[in-house]
Amino acid sequence: MQWATARKFILASTLVITLLVSAIQMLYSRNWGVSLPVIVYPIAATDDPSIHRYIDNLSQRDFDIIDTWMSREAARYKVPNPTPTAVSLGPRLDTLPPAFPQSEHLAWLILWQLRMRVWAAFNAPGTFWSWRTVRMYLVLHRPEDKQVLPHSLGLQKGLIGLVHGFADDRQTAQNTVVVAHELLHTVGASDKYDYIGNPVFPHGYASPNRKPLHPQRSAEIMAGRIAISPFSSVMAHSLRSSRIGPTTAREINWIE
Repeated sequence: MQWATARKFILASTLVITLLVSAIQMLYSRNWGVSLPVIVYPIAATDDPSIHRYIDNLSQRDFDIIDTWMSREAARYKVPNPTPTAVSLGPRLDTLPPAFPQSEHLAWLILWQLRMRVWAAFNAPGTFWSWRTVRMYLVLHRPEDKQVLPHSLGLQKGLIGLVHGFADDRQTAQNTVVVAHELLHTVGASDKYDYIGNPVFPHGYASPNRKPLHPQRSAEIMAGRIAISPFSSVMAHSLRSSRIGPTTAREINWIE
């Protein structure tokens, strides 16, 4: 009986601490007065030499484009801090994150999020004492497999991003688009595409007032695709062709 009471107390205390940490992280991560630290940790999806070579050749320059792009977009919204993010390339990790559940049942999703947060706590070198560092895990796959990549996602509770990409130099720019997309999820942005992946008008359009409306020239980052017509779109190939729309800017606390 005493053990049952103690177990309930431990579980309740853990829940309270988790909620408190999440609230603090949400508050500080959306305070753009100082740059938001972001660390990208590359992980090989399989023990393949080509993936390891790709990771070995990654450099800080491959991810500087994210800071440059965020600064460009922040200037459009007159964000006082000219450098809203500080993205750095972290060390390679040898442990894969927990697999996303095949079942969409809420209980399994909650359990996976808890497992992911525990895993991230032990697989985030250099962030132990940081309340507001976003941890982005870039899981890289062989491009030759031509597989449909697992779904990438960003968790606002925990400031964790899980990105799946291809270990191919031709895909590096597109990988950074997905990293930026999931990064913005961690600070409150929502998806702006429909059930088949096309941008939702008007919030998923980079230029909703353009005439003629189609084709769009850029992608709204949280749609991730450029609308060619009302029913077709193409993936943004780089951040140079991506923008943060007003709805996303409002969600991440850049404008009121």
